[in-house]
Amino acid sequence: MRRRDRARHPAAPGRRIPWPLLLLAGGCLQAEARAQDGEPEAAPTELPELVVEARPSEAARLRIPPALGASVTEIDREAIESLPLGGSAPLSQVLLQAPGVAGDAQGDIHVRGDHRNLQYRIDGVMIPEAIGGFAQLFEARGLRSVSLITGALPAQFGLRTAGVIDLQLRSGAENPGGSAGLSGGSHGTVQPFLSYGAAIGPFEYYLTGSFLRSDRGFENPTPAYTARNNETEQLRGLGSFGYRLDDRTRLALIAGTNQSRFQVPAVPDQPARFTAFGQGSLDSADLRARQWQRGSFGVLALQRSEGALDTQLSAYARQSSLNYLPDLLGEMLANGVAAETRRNNLSIGLQADATWRAAAAHTLRFGLLASTDTTRNRMATTVLPLDAAGNAFDAPRTIADRATLTQQLYGLYLQDEWRLTERLTANLGARFDIVQGPADGSQLSPRANLVWRATETTTLALGYARYFTPPPAELLARPTLPLYAGTTAAPAVPGIGPVLPESAHYFNLGLRQALGEHLTLGAEAYYRQSRNLQDLGQFGTAYIFSPYNYRDGRLYGVELTASYRDGPLLAHGNLAYGRAEGRDPVSNQYLLDPAEYAYARGKYVRLDHLQTITGSAGLGYRPWPGGTVGGTLVYASGLRRGFANSEHVTPYLTANLSLAQEFELPRAGRWTARLDLLNIGDRIYQLRDGTGIGVSAEQYGLRRAVFVSLSRAL
Repeated sequence: MRRRDRARHPAAPGRRIPWPLLLLAGGCLQAEARAQDGEPEAAPTELPELVVEARPSEAARLRIPPALGASVTEIDREAIESLPLGGSAPLSQVLLQAPGVAGDAQGDIHVRGDHRNLQYRIDGVMIPEAIGGFAQLFEARGLRSVSLITGALPAQFGLRTAGVIDLQLRSGAENPGGSAGLSGGSHGTVQPFLSYGAAIGPFEYYLTGSFLRSDRGFENPTPAYTARNNETEQLRGLGSFGYRLDDRTRLALIAGTNQSRFQVPAVPDQPARFTAFGQGSLDSADLRARQWQRGSFGVLALQRSEGALDTQLSAYARQSSLNYLPDLLGEMLANGVAAETRRNNLSIGLQADATWRAAAAHTLRFGLLASTDTTRNRMATTVLPLDAAGNAFDAPRTIADRATLTQQLYGLYLQDEWRLTERLTANLGARFDIVQGPADGSQLSPRANLVWRATETTTLALGYARYFTPPPAELLARPTLPLYAGTTAAPAVPGIGPVLPESAHYFNLGLRQALGEHLTLGAEAYYRQSRNLQDLGQFGTAYIFSPYNYRDGRLYGVELTASYRDGPLLAHGNLAYGRAEGRDPVSNQYLLDPAEYAYARGKYVRLDHLQTITGSAGLGYRPWPGGTVGGTLVYASGLRRGFANSEHVTPYLTANLSLAQEFELPRAGRWTARLDLLNIGDRIYQLRDGTGIGVSAEQYGLRRAVFVSLSRAL
């Protein structure tokens, strides 16, 4: 894994550019740039070593996404394969090895103290978040590299700004062939998988797919090794297709899908708090709730390079849905409410980006985005009526509540990468965004980054960004609160203000120091002051998040990084401190507990997803031909718990190991055997304990697990 900054360096097609990896702004790797073959010293905004194919349209796609001045952590294919589970690892597990990333239940991740607010880009095209999260859609098998971009982002990156997850897919032209295999192990896990890519003249493709069956779908609500009613089946598929119309123009199609079925794990020993349907006794270990999560997307992109101008025009569509079917009797007895929930979101958008190398010292980037989201909510909530004293009586009835919400986003940006001197570069720009929907808003957002290469081994970066974050359309709901008056579903806090767009000032300072050719150290500090800070919480039995705002918010922290790369050895380590807090909830107040709501109105409270200290480390080594040994450590000081998130769960440290070996069989081709050990110390640890603002379920992390896989190269 390496941290770096992406920038432009023009080169002749087909020529290999052997520049060392240059560390720029706040989180980027830095290495010494040396003159090659008598050429003059390079400017401070160079590409890392890569091969530019003799196809200008391909070079254009690589040049369009900029991140000068931002912090970029890249996890390349070699690093992915050395991590536990390798190509079968979910994207969220890969990202846990990046600095400032905290893990949560259901594969959710929190970057620099934010809850989601992540922007996913696939080969440069932005894809909106899915209802159940986007990280689970991808396995690492189809990825060439994963980059996490944080800090003071340049103007091209807007809307979702806690972090940009830039996914570069594998190519049939660059990676012909593939593999087929089977993995399995603990918790009854069985996972067949297949990937294959090729190039046929101007056409290339890469396909990957897998089917997962396991007895561990959601996190266990108890510390036991297994949970009842927790099976899952998940089907994933991803395809990338490209066609060169001519030497300067390329047409690309990317499509993916995730179809998942979950049982919701039962929590034993829950008391029956209500009487319903003539029943008053409850065996909560027999509850049988279910949840389906589905998501699909498609991207069509046209890329062209014409002299100093590179352009990309893209259209995308993303459909996402979540259906929750409760255990009617059991949830009525335990909670007095059982809600069948159906949510569907369709997002359609158009994106255009261009890069113009206007002069030797100026590279202009500009573009626009337009999208529309439609979210349909259907709820059938079974409730009990309340008498005058507020006591429930056994007369269940079902309330049907439906709503359709639409939201449009429009944005445009302009930025200039200005090389002031050979050692000093500025990235100046601005973007203007508009949101129209349940809550309207707009903002002009200036951005400025200054990168100074003080010496051949030292880089300092300072950045400022004004951010504008619209509400997450896929999670918006607008229940009709009067329908629930006088029932067990009536909210204690009646407020239902619309979720508001967030405005923030963001400051970032980064320092990178290369020690020799192989080791790089870094330190980075950030501060964010927000108005209408957005947060998410799980407030019911369904595994679905609901958004709300705090009037005021502040997030700040420090990250320390180290990475080492020398031939067969890869190593990295990260340690991050962060704080995130908000004051005065001003939207969807009906979701909150009255006492916590009253407390938060006057005082700053920690956000439920805050993890004060987060650490990770990893090692990958090729000790013999065909062999790979890897390991990771993850440390967490614990997410928040208790009244108004005033405490945190117990800190924990987990260790994981992997061993892979390639071998040849006579007349049977090349094979790979793999062994992965997760949580080798069998540490019992909580992710959530069911208390705090926006926390409804107790959840424990994975116990010791063993997985093996065998695959054959195709």
